[in-house]
Amino acid sequence: MKKILRRDFFGSSAPIAAQRLLGKYLVRRLNGKTVAHKICETEAYHGLRDMASHARSGETARNAPMFGDAGTVYVYFTYGMHWMLNIVCGRKGYPSAVLIRGVEGISGPARLTRALHIDKLLNGKVLGKRAGLWIEDRGVSINPRSIERTPRIGVAHAGIWALKKWRFVLQGEE
Repeated sequence: MKKILRRDFFGSSAPIAAQRLLGKYLVRRLNGKTVAHKICETEAYHGLRDMASHARSGETARNAPMFGDAGTVYVYFTYGMHWMLNIVCGRKGYPSAVLIRGVEGISGPARLTRALHIDKLLNGKVLGKRAGLWIEDRGVSINPRSIERTPRIGVAHAGIWALKKWRFVLQGEE
């Protein structure tokens, strides 16, 4: 069973959606070829008060997709060389997104976007076949005990927000 996740799946807050995305499949179609990888690592960014979030200073040209509809793709460039893939969650106008950090066979968000040819061309698009990027539920059942919760990575500048256990890793899949 393959069911494409629709916007309503992403209607919850990023910390909830980040956990629910584990075991789902990130699907990319490019040049007539389709590949799918099981999501095994995510990280949540939620709200204007989250000092680790790009939205902490309000809406800008860079982070505008974070304020969009649930299911919108937010891709940004970092360290002058890496693209990062995020999926917007929650209600429109409230910045909440999940960073896809890893999939089965590809560890690390920069390696992921490089392998799947994800870049700024997807920024602001809605997940779906038309965009060439979507997420499927293939009926994989995840035992909650197999999910490790850790602090987020690379956000030490965020003070107490860096300690939030909003990174979710599917054990044995990283």
